[in-house]
Amino acid sequence: MLMSKEFSMSDTTRARNRSQAYVLLLLGIICLLAAWLLHPNMGIYPVGVVVFGVGMLIASIINPYRLMIASWLVTLLGIAVFLFYKHIIPGNQVFPVYIIAMALGLLGIALMVRRGYIGAGAVTPGLIVLAVGIIEYLLVGGYSIGSLTPGRFVSFMLSLWLPGIALTVLGLIYLFTGARK
Repeated sequence: MLMSKEFSMSDTTRARNRSQAYVLLLLGIICLLAAWLLHPNMGIYPVGVVVFGVGMLIASIINPYRLMIASWLVTLLGIAVFLFYKHIIPGNQVFPVYIIAMALGLLGIALMVRRGYIGAGAVTPGLIVLAVGIIEYLLVGGYSIGSLTPGRFVSFMLSLWLPGIALTVLGLIYLFTGARK
């Protein structure tokens, strides 16, 4: 006689959440080690925001119900930031490119809503766009009224320290909030 063990949906969800947290931690530690050992030049490799977005995108493959919104928006905005700091996009075209990146991210999010991965009332896209707007305002305002951002803010955002710290913190948060339930 064969015995079968049925797994509840909560066990499967918990396992996916835990796996996603471990992937985030692993990617964060890899980025931290790369930032510490390699010291890539941010002028040549402005990859911080892109790597952060791609790291979240990789983790969202494991559990598409979490991190999908942030990964879409941050990855596409990271590509725009990369193209600007590589001087592929001129400075006078950077804001339209950011708007196009956010529009593509929102279209991707709309497709995820249709597939059922994201709830229709999600406020995360608005919060991410608001955060980008505030950061851009502070950066642009720094040229006319004095520096409104810390001196090393841009170099931190472009370096591997950003994805290393952010992915590690995100992984720890997901690990501890998943263990609580």
